Amino acid sequence: MQSAEHQCLISVGSNIEPRQNITQARAILARECRLIASSTIIETTPVGFQEQANFLNGAFLVATTLDQTAFRDYLKRLEDRLGRVRGPIKSGPRTLDLDIVAWDGRVIDTSGLENDYVRIPVDEVLAMADLTLEGDEATTPATRR
Repeated sequence: MQSAEHQCLISVGSNIEPRQNITQARAILARECRLIASSTIIETTPVGFQEQANFLNGAFLVATTLDQTAFRDYLKRLEDRLGRVRGPIKSGPRTLDLDIVAWDGRVIDTSGLENDYVRIPVDEVLAMADLTLEGDEATTPATRR
């Protein structure tokens, strides 16, 4: 019996060799999952800790047969594979940050969608894939069900 396929909307960000790290993350996700759509990468200023380089941010929509917990663990391992070091400053510099925004069309955490660096790429991917999300009071009306 084949496992069910889940769709996962991922926010991606980096400010340490960001083009290289985001490109590598996209390639790995395309190879190890099924990449459905990816946004344009945008440059954003840091939130929280300001003494660091600007970020590049985007979003990916992928399909996976993993369950949500296993996929979140997979994303953390992917961050580690690309050199992520978790330091004492939560909003500090990073090689790669991959966060689940939505799982099977349902928003996991609306707080991230309050930030333009998450919402703008997410809205672009949703438009590309002709999707809307449930439970996302923080996104634009066009992406809400």
